[in-house]
Amino acid sequence: MFVEGDAMSPWARRWRDLVALHASDMGGAETLSEAQVSLVKRVATIEVELEQMDGKLSMGEKVDLDAYTRASGHLRRILDSLGIKRTARDITPPDLKTYMAAKREAAR
Repeated sequence: MFVEGDAMSPWARRWRDLVALHASDMGGAETLSEAQVSLVKRVATIEVELEQMDGKLSMGEKVDLDAYTRASGHLRRILDSLGIKRTARDITPPDLKTYMAAKREAAR
């Protein structure tokens, strides 16, 4: 990488974590094209900056809301282009018969 900076800073550590998490969501870093890796890095950068703004807001500090909303919009568009979509988790409880069968199986 051509960027100089403190690779151990909280910003850099969070950035690496986000890159790894998004790559994992997409099937792992080894499955991504170079273009996808580049987009994942941009997503992580925008997310870290938005998180810093969130922190300032939580402490009552002012932030540039125009920059915040533009960054959020860019983030959504990049995530869309990567095919990362929010998928609701099924929280429907099992019927009683299925639940009891699972309990019996777990007790064995």
